[in-house]
Amino acid sequence: MTAAQAPLAISVRGLTKEFSRVKKTGSFLKRMSPFSGVVENFVALKGIDLDVARGESLAFIGPNGAGKSTTIKILTGILHPTMGEASVLGLTPWKDRERLAYRIGSVFGQKSQLWLHLPASDTFELLSRVYELDRARYHARRKQLIELFEIGDYADVPVRKLSLGQRMRCEIAASLLHEPEVLFLDEPTIGLDPVAKASIRDLIRSANREAGVTVFLTSHDAGDIEQLCRRTVIVNQGQIVFDGSTNALRRDALTKKEIDLKLSTAIESFEPMTGVEVVKAKGYGLKLSVDTKTTGIDRVVGELLRRYEVEDIAIVSPPLEEIIATIYRGGNR
Repeated sequence: MTAAQAPLAISVRGLTKEFSRVKKTGSFLKRMSPFSGVVENFVALKGIDLDVARGESLAFIGPNGAGKSTTIKILTGILHPTMGEASVLGLTPWKDRERLAYRIGSVFGQKSQLWLHLPASDTFELLSRVYELDRARYHARRKQLIELFEIGDYADVPVRKLSLGQRMRCEIAASLLHEPEVLFLDEPTIGLDPVAKASIRDLIRSANREAGVTVFLTSHDAGDIEQLCRRTVIVNQGQIVFDGSTNALRRDALTKKEIDLKLSTAIESFEPMTGVEVVKAKGYGLKLSVDTKTTGIDRVVGELLRRYEVEDIAIVSPPLEEIIATIYRGGNR
């Protein structure tokens, strides 16, 4: 069964959200008055249509202010739309919020659901009561997640004493405790070091592929998108500007990589390489931009290691804003 034929986890039609805000004008004293100001309307979402199949892994991305968080808040029942329809697992989120809460999970990289001064195991116990889990089922599920996420060594340590990577492991375990069918992830790897990011991505990938959990991911990290999601939707200014496979996005837009090197000896000049541009070359530092359509990243790295004695090397994707600008220039819709 293809993604197009699979039952839908999420269906959205004409989703629109308009906010009203008061713009203060005039002198300082006038702006401080609660009765002054002009009411302005701001449209965060402009008629979005979107289908997500059960078991799919979708990246829903865009720059700040594009409408990502507003969409997630509507799909989880926190906000009501101004216009349009949405269905998550056959339920209308803002009408059936309580029923839906038992069937979805969420992880917000900048907002914790764990109690800061209590160990994660205490939060697990609390959530088992919130979700009214059968005691035998809860204990079995808790044991399974602790083993899978390898958090046994610190499940009983107060959350405030955990590293960010350890806390995120506990966050995702907590969100999966009640075996949700859809998992909403908002910046799950923000602030993590590369090793911790890889670990968190493995856990999310496992939940999607082995447990069949539908993943709805927002992130500013292109690595999250490339490694976790087969499909990518880009939203900008409240509208969808790209909806296609991540492979197509990688081929058409994620064609630039940056290589940042720290050398053992100061660089005097850089001998040109096909598909490679020098971004910065100063002292012991060298930063290059690589067009992967022209030259494979492995070939460039191999040549650099042959030419120079390298102390450190990092390969990063371009900022998300640059990717979106590339799509606009190419006219992709």
